[in-house]
Amino acid sequence: MIKYLLIILLTTFPLLAQQEEIITVVGDSLVGKFIDGESIREVYGNVVLTQGNVVINCDQAVQFISRNDAELIGNVVVKQDSITITTPRGFYYDDERTANSSSGVMLDDQKVILTAKSGVYYFNESRAFFTDSVKLFDTTTTLTSDSLTYFQNENRIIAVGNVKIVDQENTIEADSLQHFRDSRITFADINVKITSLENNVMIFGDHLEDYAEEYYTLINRNPLLMQVDSTYIDSLLFNAEGVVSDTVRSLRIDSLIIKSNLMEAYRDTLNIFVAKDSVQIIRGMFASKNDFTLYRKNDDKIITEKPTAESAQPVLWFENSQLTGDSVTIHLLNNRIQLLELDQNAFIHSQNEIYHDRYDQIAGERIKINFDEAGINSTEVEGSVYSIYYLYEDELPNGLIKATSGTAVIKLEDDKVNEVRLYGSPKSEYYPEPQVKGNEFSYTLPGFKIISSRPVKEKLLSGYSGFITEKENTVEISDSSAN
Repeated sequence: MIKYLLIILLTTFPLLAQQEEIITVVGDSLVGKFIDGESIREVYGNVVLTQGNVVINCDQAVQFISRNDAELIGNVVVKQDSITITTPRGFYYDDERTANSSSGVMLDDQKVILTAKSGVYYFNESRAFFTDSVKLFDTTTTLTSDSLTYFQNENRIIAVGNVKIVDQENTIEADSLQHFRDSRITFADINVKITSLENNVMIFGDHLEDYAEEYYTLINRNPLLMQVDSTYIDSLLFNAEGVVSDTVRSLRIDSLIIKSNLMEAYRDTLNIFVAKDSVQIIRGMFASKNDFTLYRKNDDKIITEKPTAESAQPVLWFENSQLTGDSVTIHLLNNRIQLLELDQNAFIHSQNEIYHDRYDQIAGERIKINFDEAGINSTEVEGSVYSIYYLYEDELPNGLIKATSGTAVIKLEDDKVNEVRLYGSPKSEYYPEPQVKGNEFSYTLPGFKIISSRPVKEKLLSGYSGFITEKENTVEISDSSAN
């Protein structure tokens, strides 16, 4: 077949009446038609359409003269400089210098590969707008979304709807996202979730700024951090003779939850997370409220403190105890709390489970609480120690003791005080039960205060249910083997 060359000139092709660059079309054959009064030219076989630096190859082209566009059919390849667009079927609009397709499209500019079911490319603006099952790939990230605008010259991406971007360090999900490829800076909005692929930490919020080159993330709208940890616990089963007959291994899922008004993450070798302003924390039986929290992930350490002299003290709750201090440090070991330190103006009070008006109290400059697998095993108090302990005989009230000393060591067994040792000029006074009964709140230390705003997990997680689906604080039997 002899190749047919059609050179479209101003006098013969009104399509170019106002175009600066002439379109040429090369094909194996040409058929001219008039359909409903419209002039149409069909070019078949090895079609090449050229306008300036835009070159289009396809199997067939149907040109609509009055509408200034062309339908491209079969193995369509559109090229402009470094841009290559491929699709089974599409359109090229001469006046607008755009190409689009709703038959599945792929763009490759040697920097990214962008695919979707539908897409438009604006040649004059070097801009692509893709919709429906959008995927973008480059050397460092993979992005999916419902729609995406790619600004090629700026190397900038705006994605909207079910956005998910994955790189080597993080996965970011959001309703909308803007990503600058050169600087690796990302802004995300509404229903944001960032997951660290290395340390099992998830951060939620409604506005996120991620600076990947600096390993820094800022969340300043409704932020919440969650770290899910799991621990296997072996329990022994005994038969009727008291002999071990079985071992049951259970999986306990614990989560650290931190909510605040502002949150920062420094994901370098230190893995530091900072929460500021109205901070609330829950970890197992622990809860806390403060204005500043520093979570040093690699050191397994959580520090809460007063950011200013005028700020309220951090408060921490554990079971029936309330703890306060200018600074509170929690040391973790194997996902369990090992040591709790209260520094400066430290105070603890514990409510009796039966007699709710009776609070054991202890105050000092510094308090250290040591834990084992069963719970608290000892408490050490240093500096101007003051204490009030209620006494019981056969679980019946039997007055209280007020004491002062330089230091104190309290040993516990089965969650009950077993031994109290006072050092450094200790003094104590006993108050008999008839004097104490009904007057319990007359026996309090300076600084005693009941704070009732203990954080509740369900309230902290409300609004995040679409993202958080794991079972919190549940025990699942995972293995059972006879000894």
